[in-house]
Amino acid sequence: MAITYDIEIPSSIPAPRMFKAFVLDGDNLIPKVLPQAIKSVETLEGDGGVGTIKLTTFGEGYQQKNLKHRVDAINKENFTFSYSIIEGDTLMGVFESISYHIKIVATPDGGSICKNRSIYNTKGDARVSEEEIKAGKEKASSIFKAVEAYLLANPDAYN
Repeated sequence: MAITYDIEIPSSIPAPRMFKAFVLDGDNLIPKVLPQAIKSVETLEGDGGVGTIKLTTFGEGYQQKNLKHRVDAINKENFTFSYSIIEGDTLMGVFESISYHIKIVATPDGGSICKNRSIYNTKGDARVSEEEIKAGKEKASSIFKAVEAYLLANPDAYN
């Protein structure tokens, strides 16, 4: 069974700059701006393109230790990025995989909106609570907002 959730996060940062920081350099930037949440992201196989497998290690005090995700699609011109969590504590023994489809869309005021669709593929007829899904959405939102805050504080970064 698949459970789908959509979230939209507005930002004052232009779409190309946000995509560059959040997606293209996220493996380096996110551990810098949120070290308590994400300790490191390392590439296990691949060159960053489709099929690349990465290992994310969470910060101390985090419930989960790590996860592996696979890059499913990336389009630098349309600011879209898709990946799937394929292994790790985050799956909680309940999910086959969790897929994320991110699109950063320019807004008329020069900012952007991060549209994030999450698809939770459960094992068999496993059930997931609204609280668990909400917690995942809040984590995604907090990472995006931390990148935004970094870009606001560092106007020359990622231009």
